[in-house]
Amino acid sequence: MAYFRITLLRSAIGLPEKTRGVLAALGLRKRMRTVFHPVSQSVAGQIFRVKELVDVQEVEHALTRKEQHELRKPDPGFFVEKRVNQQK
Repeated sequence: MAYFRITLLRSAIGLPEKTRGVLAALGLRKRMRTVFHPVSQSVAGQIFRVKELVDVQEVEHALTRKEQHELRKPDPGFFVEKRVNQQK
């Protein structure tokens, strides 16, 4: 089953109540929040109403919040094995 991956990119501050209601119905309350909805005509219509505010991708499966968190973690890069004492 395919899903829409919807990410809120722009804030809804100052927008009409109808637009904020559509975002709330989609489950988008904060910027950079990502939600997954099954592909359907009703969801596509809601996305069309707020297309300027969101980023939409079609994906094969929905990710859990924990999986999303793991994907966003940066690589550790480097680590300090031992601190060297500096003598003056």
